[in-house]
Amino acid sequence: MITPVLLCGGSGTRLWPLSRKSYPKQFVPLLDDKTLFQASVERLSGDGYAAPLVLTNSDFRFIVTEQLMEEGIDPQAVLIEPEGRNTAPAVLAAALWLEKSDPEALMLIAPSDHVIPDSAAFRAAVDAGAEAAKGGQLVTFGIHPTHAETGYGYLELSARPADGSTDPIGLKRFVEKPDAENAEAMVASGDYLWNAGIFLFSVATILDAYRAHSPEMVEPVKAAIAEGAPDLGFFRLAPESWAGATNTSVDYAVMERADNLSVVPFASGWSDLGGWDAVWRQSARDERGVALSGPATAIDCDNTLLRSEDPTLEVVGIGLDNIVAVAMPDAVLIADANRAQDVKKAVTALKAKQAKQAEMFPKDHRPWGWFESLVVGDRFQVKRIHVHPGAALSLQSHHHRSEHWIVVEGTAKVTVDDEIKLVSENQSIYIPLGAVHRMENPGKVPMVLIEVQTGSYLGEDDIIRYEDIYARG
Repeated sequence: MITPVLLCGGSGTRLWPLSRKSYPKQFVPLLDDKTLFQASVERLSGDGYAAPLVLTNSDFRFIVTEQLMEEGIDPQAVLIEPEGRNTAPAVLAAALWLEKSDPEALMLIAPSDHVIPDSAAFRAAVDAGAEAAKGGQLVTFGIHPTHAETGYGYLELSARPADGSTDPIGLKRFVEKPDAENAEAMVASGDYLWNAGIFLFSVATILDAYRAHSPEMVEPVKAAIAEGAPDLGFFRLAPESWAGATNTSVDYAVMERADNLSVVPFASGWSDLGGWDAVWRQSARDERGVALSGPATAIDCDNTLLRSEDPTLEVVGIGLDNIVAVAMPDAVLIADANRAQDVKKAVTALKAKQAKQAEMFPKDHRPWGWFESLVVGDRFQVKRIHVHPGAALSLQSHHHRSEHWIVVEGTAKVTVDDEIKLVSENQSIYIPLGAVHRMENPGKVPMVLIEVQTGSYLGEDDIIRYEDIYARG
């Protein structure tokens, strides 16, 4: 059995404004109805695969379990990283965790934000690398390049792969992201593959590699597990010990120093969706190279991506060539497709001017559902709140605001001080300033309400929690 290890960190800056720090690209349905995370889970499930081990951070833990539940998959564990330390500590933590149950098990390290359209071909490539991994090789997967990409690292092979072959080949060296001239030369030579950042090895082999090449990392990560603690359905790694682990990638920490490396070539399509130009390439396009998503209209356009993420906002392009236009309810990106890698510069600029759009998603996702602000004034705010079936907000109160709730879908079970009542569609209830209150969805369908807040301060930090089924502070 192969245990998929899914890495779910990342800030998602290159696909801004759709992907943001508070809700990065792996949790977004970018190309179809499934999110990239869900597609990754589905691709690495079934015969020959154990339940996945997931590493994520505290902010995303409930998003992970919600999206796994939608796929009908129960993870063997979800490890919560106290802070992002790059991939080397995460891979080591996964190996140490699996060592307790099966030190000879194979583990497949997979980022959760990649697109691989042919799942069967990818699983066949994994099978092709399994024997080498069982034999003590650190197996990585190399993608046959389709163009001279400067946003990827490359793998230089010890021999040129045969057409269509997935037989493992020795790796000569890793190559950093090249400039355009070197990328062209490497692709033309036929001796290089893109580095997909996907790895397959046994638990014992990778632990030996860490002890040989990055021994200073082993004890802090081992202590983070030993001193960690279960939290609801998750396992929180200990923060102080975790902070002692080197902040670096598994490529730098282990792979570039090891001599037992093999590469499985893969030619059936792959993308890490590392920019809007990559999304355009993966999207369905018309005869003029125009890709549309959502309410979007193109007139006399070529090689252009027009995308609207708001059903009430129509995006229209006229006479555009090689342009990316992405519209969200709170932000619009318009860029030359050749500058797609510079989108992260826009995020940096927005952060410098303290624009909330830099990192915060318009919908604020919580373990019980989500909310979005519809109208904000000096002393009032109107929100739409969506509560999942069976979910409940914390029992709470506010110092500075009162609230009116109007149920527009489903039924709410509402607590206000000592009173508990059911509020159905088209009914409302008033929450006075300072009242201890809670809303729950006792039904089998989502509950939606409109909340009108009034008061001198409307920030999300004006909250005192008395009880919370999700164990938030």
